[in-house]
Amino acid sequence: MLPGELFHPGSVAVVGASRNPEKVGYGVFANLVQAGFQGKIYGVNPRGGELFGHPLYPSIDAIPGPVDLGVFVVPPNAILEGIPRLAAKGMHAGIVISAGFKEIGGAGIALERSLREAARSAGVRVLGPNCLGLIDTHASLNASFSRGTPPKGFISFFSQSGALCTAVLDWAIGRNVGFSKFVSLGNQADVSESDILEFLADDPSTRVILGYVESIDDGRRFLRAARNVTPRKPVIIVKAGATAAGARAASSHTGSLAGSDRAYAAAFRQGGVLRAGTVEDLFDLALGFGMQPLPRGDRLLILTNAGGPGILAADTASLLGIPLAEVSGSLRERILPALPATASLANPVDIIGDARADRYRDVLAAIRDEPSIDTVLVLLTPQAMTEPEETAGAIVSTLAGSGKTVFASFLGEATVAASRRILSEGGIPNYPVPERAVRTINAMLRYTRIRSAGVPAEGEAPSTRPEIAERLVSGALAAGRRTLGEEESRGILEAYGFMFPRHAFADTSAAAVAAYRAMGCASAVMKIVSPQVLHKTDVGGVRLGLCGEEDVARAFMEITSSVRRLAPSAWIAGVSVQEMVTGGRELILGMSRDPQFGPLLMFGLGGIYVEVLKDVSFRVAPISRRDAGEMVREIRAWPLLAAYRGSEPADEEAIVEALLRVSRLSCDFPEIQELDINPLLVLPKGKGIRAIDCRMTIAEAP
Repeated sequence: MLPGELFHPGSVAVVGASRNPEKVGYGVFANLVQAGFQGKIYGVNPRGGELFGHPLYPSIDAIPGPVDLGVFVVPPNAILEGIPRLAAKGMHAGIVISAGFKEIGGAGIALERSLREAARSAGVRVLGPNCLGLIDTHASLNASFSRGTPPKGFISFFSQSGALCTAVLDWAIGRNVGFSKFVSLGNQADVSESDILEFLADDPSTRVILGYVESIDDGRRFLRAARNVTPRKPVIIVKAGATAAGARAASSHTGSLAGSDRAYAAAFRQGGVLRAGTVEDLFDLALGFGMQPLPRGDRLLILTNAGGPGILAADTASLLGIPLAEVSGSLRERILPALPATASLANPVDIIGDARADRYRDVLAAIRDEPSIDTVLVLLTPQAMTEPEETAGAIVSTLAGSGKTVFASFLGEATVAASRRILSEGGIPNYPVPERAVRTINAMLRYTRIRSAGVPAEGEAPSTRPEIAERLVSGALAAGRRTLGEEESRGILEAYGFMFPRHAFADTSAAAVAAYRAMGCASAVMKIVSPQVLHKTDVGGVRLGLCGEEDVARAFMEITSSVRRLAPSAWIAGVSVQEMVTGGRELILGMSRDPQFGPLLMFGLGGIYVEVLKDVSFRVAPISRRDAGEMVREIRAWPLLAAYRGSEPADEEAIVEALLRVSRLSCDFPEIQELDINPLLVLPKGKGIRAIDCRMTIAEAP
């Protein structure tokens, strides 16, 4: 838990305060004074003197009173000495702005470790190092070297990039968007994004949380924190490092592993976090969530003075699945007297290009009381008769307090600049193009669904026998093996309730024929059994549709010969003879262990084309039953699993149960690093599933 003194200190000491305006220590001290901080401000500089009317003390020991928050702008070794000295004066929180730690590698890594140990020994929580600092407008606190302080508001922003912090800050000041807190995380030697998220969850002056992250060290803690806050407040995050090149740059920047972007996407979805694709998207969503109430429903009305922008807005709404509100008969009657004959009363409502402010006002007054409309998007293009400023005023005065969610898109630049300021001051978010406004509306609708759905309970996977799986995993590790073949993997999965076709192992042609005869099945499948062969079809290690003992004997010789030729270093234990199951659809169910988030489940269209089609969905385990159902419906091939052109629907409930079983298995056994069940054959509804092939890799649990 973060100490309250980090954001609401009664006194602040700046260690490294400087009278030189070009120094960071000067900027931090100036910001504290100019933001109007009401507590005590102490500056520490060996030369002493005075700064902004405040005395500078030659040492920490010379500070005459208690200190709640220490801000360090001195070399690393001086920070290590200063933390216990300030702690002796009551400091509970510190901000280390100085660089020269983990981000430089080598000795910097050791210095950061020493910083963390010094803080813990002193009972101090430390933000940074290598950070911009923080701002809390509600405490009149600007403990940063940023340029300026934003207006007071209820949006809070945390960032792993100090430069992005300054960009968002400058945007907020330029657009007059109110913010509550700015937090630059820096290297996160101690205070992390999860700490900040947990703090902001209960912060009464924060209603919207924005973030920029490049990596998350403890993904599972972050997911817990997100699940706690998103039912109450929206969390919107830009995650950098989505590509391989970006991940390498992010790892270099933060000194942390970037992890799998698919894991981040899955965790954000499970945690109710809205992911902004770009910084521009982040700004757009900040405007919408920060200025307007959440929509009460999804019915959108578009009001425009030009056909083209209205069509663009309607197209974007349609692509995103936002329904356009029906213009009711009573609404038509109320707005008709205000419109010329050439106006369009469909949605978008086009009041045509000669519309002045009074026409907008009359139509908006009718819309204000229309119960079938939840959100209003007002578009304006500057034409000869247009009155941008008066129209902006009409929007604010007419729709303020209406209970509707209101957006504007005044297109253009010079002609509409003043009107945009009027909209902003009136709490109406304005967007330069209508598509961005509609995308923001869609994000707000998504969040309303997140909030209403709540946090699902973890799904229970029945009938598991972990002691059997424990014996198999421990035995393989004791033997020094890291790859489990189909036989051992099958045993583990059977212990967790998976069903397989009838099968038997055979190490000779005669044994294979005998196994086939004993099964008495119409047709069989034969597969190579070798711990070195992971993809059996690549080396000719699979034969299907074997009917008769001659087919079985021939298949044994062909398979073993092919594997010896194409994988000469592989040890061939024998073959697996299996009953051939037909009539189902091939799926894949897998798990890999992400360094940040732990077990990451994968589900999708299976078979030999899985890596080509890549029609898969992901979630972080443990998952809920709702998560499992969403995974099934997310894949593009979902319509093929439902009833399609007379085919029987697949057994969706059995797929959900399978996902819950793998979720439980992956949490029970951290030794399992990777797991593939491919293909997983799903049969028609009520007939279950069959795991046809599987493999696992294991390692000692950390």
